[in-house]
Amino acid sequence: QVQLVESGGGLVQAGDSLRLSCSVSGRTFSSYIVGWFRQAPGKGREFLAVISRSGGTTAYADSVKGRFTISRDNAKNTMYLQMNSLKPEDTATYYCVADPTYYGRDWDSFDSWGQGTQVTVSS
Repeated sequence: QVQLVESGGGLVQAGDSLRLSCSVSGRTFSSYIVGWFRQAPGKGREFLAVISRSGGTTAYADSVKGRFTISRDNAKNTMYLQMNSLKPEDTATYYCVADPTYYGRDWDSFDSWGQGTQVTVSS
């Protein structure tokens, strides 16, 4: 497992942009597939995006495709989620996840999870 720490959350207005970061430590970052999930109040966890070890392959949930962009900097052991055109329904706690082999959309199939960062979008 690796240790994951999210940052960059906050309170923004609808239409604003925000970039979340996920700092990874404990193992070689470039050997891990990483991704983002979120959980809104009273709802289940929702897959958002995943990125391959090299960063060359990505996948997104339909709900964020075209608005959110996942990226990684293996030299900095950090992953990012650029969020544009934010909506009130994007309000949630955002989590980063990691796994050495799993590239998919199932939360439980990853072997490391962060503690989350809160994003609140006001209308």
